[in-house]
Amino acid sequence: MSWNEENIRELRRLWDAGYSASAIGKQIGITKNAVIGKAHRLGLKSRPSPIKRGVTKSVIAPVVRKAPPVETPPMPALRPAPRKTANGPSCLWPIGDPGAADFHFCGEPSIDGKPYCSEHCAKAYITRSRSESEAA
Repeated sequence: MSWNEENIRELRRLWDAGYSASAIGKQIGITKNAVIGKAHRLGLKSRPSPIKRGVTKSVIAPVVRKAPPVETPPMPALRPAPRKTANGPSCLWPIGDPGAADFHFCGEPSIDGKPYCSEHCAKAYITRSRSESEAA
């Protein structure tokens, strides 16, 4: 957009009247950012942000209130780490509800570099065939 004298006069008039940059842009047929840039280059008086207008720091100061102490329930006892078998670490596949007393891990010997036994690796790690990958 090229600014002509008529557009500049209209910008100054609307700016001095207190119109927002977006309202001026709609009136002239340009963007809000073009209005702001031209106003800055013309040295027009800057205005406070409409978000902060009329708000002072004393109004924003937070009110500090002490909350009543809250009783927190005791933390449940931590379960021991899974045992290692003679062949290395054991399968970490969870069995049952973690909150139930009979919750446990599979415990079978795990595959090297994996946290699960062969049966649970088959469930946990699903590999796509080349044809399925190409179709997706």
